[in-house]
Amino acid sequence: MRTTVDIPDPIYRELKVYAATEGITIREIILEGVQERLRSRKTKTLPEGRARFPVIRSKNPGSLALGEEGVYEYIPFP
Repeated sequence: MRTTVDIPDPIYRELKVYAATEGITIREIILEGVQERLRSRKTKTLPEGRARFPVIRSKNPGSLALGEEGVYEYIPFP
């Protein structure tokens, strides 16, 4: 697929120098950046429908008994 992207002149010049220094093409640099961005996006999001719950640390795992009010001393609520 071909596409056109407008890159400001100062950034393009810096990109061109970097590519020459590294011995790679501008195309390779751009593709690597896009792939990295897409990979990082996938690791940041949870699967749809999954909630992230807070972790409550305990000195004796499995022994933390919380009542309805006890949770407030461990998790700050607005």
